[in-house]
Amino acid sequence: CHHCKSRPASAPADTSKIHYEKFWLYRHCSSVQQRDRQAQKAGQLFSGLLAVNVVFLGSAFISSMIFNKVAITLADVWILLSILKVLCLFWIIYYLLGISQQPHAVLYRDSHAGAIWIRGSVLLFGSCSILLNVFQIGYSTILIHCKSRVEILFPSIGILFICTQAYFLWHHSKDCIQVQHNFTRCGLMLTIATNLLLWLLAVTNDTLHMEIESQLREVEQRFAGKAPSSHPHWCWADTGNETTLCTCPNMTICEVFQKGYILLYPFNTEYCLVCCSVLYVMWKNVGRRISHHHTPPTKPKFKLQGVVFGPLLGTSAVIIGACVFMMYQIQATSLVPSPQVLVIYYSYYIVLLPLMSVGAVIGTIIHALEKKELDTLKNPTRSLDVVLLMGAALGQIGMSYFSIVALVATDPRDLLNSLALSYSVLLIFQNITQNVFVIDGLHRQRTPPGKEEDTKAEQNREAYSQRRVSVLELGQEIRKASLSYIHVYSHLSWKRRVLREISFFLVLCNIILWIMPTFGAHPLFENGMERSFYGYSTWFVIVNFGLPLGVFYRMHSVGGLLEVYVTA
Repeated sequence: CHHCKSRPASAPADTSKIHYEKFWLYRHCSSVQQRDRQAQKAGQLFSGLLAVNVVFLGSAFISSMIFNKVAITLADVWILLSILKVLCLFWIIYYLLGISQQPHAVLYRDSHAGAIWIRGSVLLFGSCSILLNVFQIGYSTILIHCKSRVEILFPSIGILFICTQAYFLWHHSKDCIQVQHNFTRCGLMLTIATNLLLWLLAVTNDTLHMEIESQLREVEQRFAGKAPSSHPHWCWADTGNETTLCTCPNMTICEVFQKGYILLYPFNTEYCLVCCSVLYVMWKNVGRRISHHHTPPTKPKFKLQGVVFGPLLGTSAVIIGACVFMMYQIQATSLVPSPQVLVIYYSYYIVLLPLMSVGAVIGTIIHALEKKELDTLKNPTRSLDVVLLMGAALGQIGMSYFSIVALVATDPRDLLNSLALSYSVLLIFQNITQNVFVIDGLHRQRTPPGKEEDTKAEQNREAYSQRRVSVLELGQEIRKASLSYIHVYSHLSWKRRVLREISFFLVLCNIILWIMPTFGAHPLFENGMERSFYGYSTWFVIVNFGLPLGVFYRMHSVGGLLEVYVTA
């Protein structure tokens, strides 16, 4: 599998097929190559300025909605974002049907870009975002008598935008486009800016959450035996400059839409972040020409051989974490949540996070002891991986520091508060140590496995595929496979063995730490301590800023750790 692939059969080095970039500011350059490089920089500059202006305009609208809801309403922000979505849709359709179909448009494909796990994430989060928009449409349709038509139009356009963008990223995330460079860069930057604004709106807009929480609180009061409100299942709807009283005609359907909306809300923010990362790599690859002499002859493949303790410990962490998560969800959704489940939840993290930190520190030390040289070749995907790991870690680190301040300022000697404090401190340390380990591993040059190991493994596979195994031979074949596994494991050097064990253990740990907050375990918001300290709206913004970044960090760490595992 090569780092770069050319679609045509002929070699892409043929200069007659290369469309050199031109820009009017650099038309007097002495050489074609110099003019091409200057034009590429100018195109990146102007497309970047376009994205900056769009982001600032959208941020101004969203900020005005937050601080002056009379002049700028949520409907105005939705209208602006709908216009941006429509423009992005037109550009994506033009790219699919026009730009990418031109002769020699895609001479190169970056095999580092658009890994299967990140494209799968686009599909997963995109599907959940579509369901989120469906729930929002259904909820607004039920309350159509007191909600504006924009509340139905905006998610409808959102569904079309998500489907088109997911298809575009799945099929074209590896493209190194060689035609219409500036128009392609501007289209990609406009799409990135639109996704960033959608993420910013999701982080800061707590209107529907406040509405749903007030309704759920009223329902809980009814179950608790208190006097019910004169308007069952009511909500205040902000329509323009007026505030009207909404009454849900069907409580059951409204609760289904509300629960679904709350559950799927984090996936929408994740979808925006993942799309921005993929689109940015595509933007960097516009006009890029990949030379074949930088391509290594072989690319290591994922093999489970050579690891024993990592999968065992990791699987144990996943199983225990799944049990803790189910207990937490059962208690958190009950009318009277037990504080004991928060103690169990924090205790699980307090045991797991130090193990992960110790593993990352040991792995970093082994990297330092190894004599592998650093890979200094230009690689936009790897550079972005490093930036995303560092940036996404700021979400959990930021939330942890806010939580530490609130806990220390209130009552750190309380059992639950002391556990939460330990959890926050350990989380910061674990993020830092894991980042150092993964980034160091990503910059190490790949060392292919020993020839003897590969030859024997290939011989075993050929032997298994050439002859049919009967029922009587099944036990013997299993025994041979086990002996082959033990042979490969024993022939690995101790450094490579420990690195693979640590990487696999951290992969499984990050998977369970991704699953738990993604599917509803949010103790930082649900225990109420930080929320009462900072206030609902402030803590809502902090959590909605940090939580999606934290989930994205866990997901991105899995990809980086798998890369470290494969290259060990």
